[in-house]
Amino acid sequence: MIKVAVIGLGHLGKWHVDKVLACSSAELICAVDPAPSSKGVLEERGLSIPLYKTLEDCLEQEEFDAAFVVTPTSLHFDVCKKLLKEGKHVFCEKPLTSTYEQALELKSLKGRSTFQVGHSERFHAIWNQLGVRKKYLEDKPVLSLNRQAPFKGRATDVDVVQDLMIHDIDLVLYLLKEKPQQVLALGKKQRTDKWDYVKAFFSFESGAQATITVGRNHVCEVRELESVNSAGCLKVDLLNRKAFEASALAMDNFVQEENYDKRDHLLEEHESFYQAILDESEAIVSIDAGVEAVYFVELVLKSLENGRAIQC
Repeated sequence: MIKVAVIGLGHLGKWHVDKVLACSSAELICAVDPAPSSKGVLEERGLSIPLYKTLEDCLEQEEFDAAFVVTPTSLHFDVCKKLLKEGKHVFCEKPLTSTYEQALELKSLKGRSTFQVGHSERFHAIWNQLGVRKKYLEDKPVLSLNRQAPFKGRATDVDVVQDLMIHDIDLVLYLLKEKPQQVLALGKKQRTDKWDYVKAFFSFESGAQATITVGRNHVCEVRELESVNSAGCLKVDLLNRKAFEASALAMDNFVQEENYDKRDHLLEEHESFYQAILDESEAIVSIDAGVEAVYFVELVLKSLENGRAIQC
């Protein structure tokens, strides 16, 4: 059994507690959160485990193998750094850190610890079911990713690039297996004093192009990916779990539509993390992937501030 601590019992932290409890290879032995409401999170689940106000107290009092870092982004670096120095395995929610410099330092401290970053979009079943559809991601594809939703009042401590676009940046890097050469971004501040709507253009050496649009003041919820190349068009509705394919070889207007399986992404993340620990292997979403995502987030923000394209 892998002994687990959950650091942060807020909106997402509660879900992580549930997933630890659902996994047979893990045992939740303690939690950390200074908020008075955090005790209720454990009581609602019938848990009588120790609850600490600080990570320092937890590390002094408890012996655990792995920790889930579900704190505000601004605390990720300090929390993960302390855990890595103690030799703990770490799962950190995205974004890995607030800055690229911090991300690099965590990478240097990783050592033999298993480290996984919470880029959950990788766990959609469609990416394991691409099969012949992979042809739409080859030969200089033009990708368009759109992730928008009505204003929900959450995650306003960070801009929409760190909150939402980072999902799609990681997804583009994962699907194309290539790093952008240039980034250009445009945006608007609407409901907060931070970027609430951003459109970023990524150019690749191979000739591939990717446009990512994110917003948190939209009229409806949208999560979709479209890839167009010489083979035709592939569109994936990530919200409704549907894939649409229009081959360039077809002699008519036939569009193939297919539903794909719903997955519990958070549970899959937990299971893959524990398996990596047991196998002493690299996590599916490694610290390297987390570092890369933070790097390109910084470039998008730099382009927004400077109003020009940034060379990677």
